[in-house]
Amino acid sequence: MSRLLPDTQMLIWAVRDPKRLGPVAADLLEDGLNQVYFSLVSIWETSIKFALGRVDFNMPPRVLSETLSRLGFIELSITSDHVIGVSKLPLLHRDPFDRLLVAQAEFEGLTLMTTDKKLAQYGPHVQRFK
Repeated sequence: MSRLLPDTQMLIWAVRDPKRLGPVAADLLEDGLNQVYFSLVSIWETSIKFALGRVDFNMPPRVLSETLSRLGFIELSITSDHVIGVSKLPLLHRDPFDRLLVAQAEFEGLTLMTTDKKLAQYGPHVQRFK
């Protein structure tokens, strides 16, 4: 059993276009033995970028949240420990949403799933997929 935390883009793909995940990532997310989480960080990021009209964030945040819950993904709140964890990360990546996802993964013992090369530099709690 794995404990997985897909980043925001992977969550959107999981709901909108699962083929974009690639076979390995898709299999991990669909495996009923794995615990798959979605962070409120991703819902927050989607809310902001959806409101700005970003084409790559064209899914209403409520639809994303409700669909992920229906798929059995577990909602992960943001805690002060997560936020404080960001201050301990090296500045390898400047996106505050992604940095908070890394801190959550480290604190909660989750594997952050991403396609982002820079994010993958954070080490063992981050796994990059193509």
